[in-house]
Amino acid sequence: SQVTLEVGVFAAATALAGKLDPVSSGSHQIALNIAALAFMVPLGLSSAGAVRVGHAVGAGDVSRAVLAGWTALATGGAIMAVIGLALFLWPALLISVFTTDQRVIDIGVRLLAIAAAFQLFDGTQAVVTGVLRGVGETRMPMIINVIGHWLFGLPVGYALCYWYGWGVLGLWIGLSIGLIFTALVLTAVWWKRTTLVRAGS
Repeated sequence: SQVTLEVGVFAAATALAGKLDPVSSGSHQIALNIAALAFMVPLGLSSAGAVRVGHAVGAGDVSRAVLAGWTALATGGAIMAVIGLALFLWPALLISVFTTDQRVIDIGVRLLAIAAAFQLFDGTQAVVTGVLRGVGETRMPMIINVIGHWLFGLPVGYALCYWYGWGVLGLWIGLSIGLIFTALVLTAVWWKRTTLVRAGS
């Protein structure tokens, strides 16, 4: 359901980008395709983390559950940092796979710079949702996803895009703010859960 919420907010952003000029809309779609491909990595890690943490919890091994969760987060963070670096260093190369239109490439490069900045947070919020699922915590990630993406990220993106005239870049900055908020708050929730579990063990 958390994935549905995030995919939904990016779909809503795509609908909003579709109201902009064709170049902005095209750039958005290409950059989003690249970001979505990168997102498959933490999505897989999220499921693996949920299974490993849940397995340890089921076995009554608290320290192994905590270690499995932090290991999944560290692995996701390292991989997403590398992906973010690739998006930052070779954006034009990646976008030119999809188009030869220089105007689309120019805007796409700027969007991938934003995507590069949020890779770590996007990966973190996906993986931490999985590890929290492993300890049976599903309600909090759902609430924080709704707040971060729908009440925070999308409205800010809409305002920057249309009211402040930042166009598609404003949309992406808004989405990034939502991702950063969600990642930080959920990581804090996981940290709090691990300290409580450790204290109770």
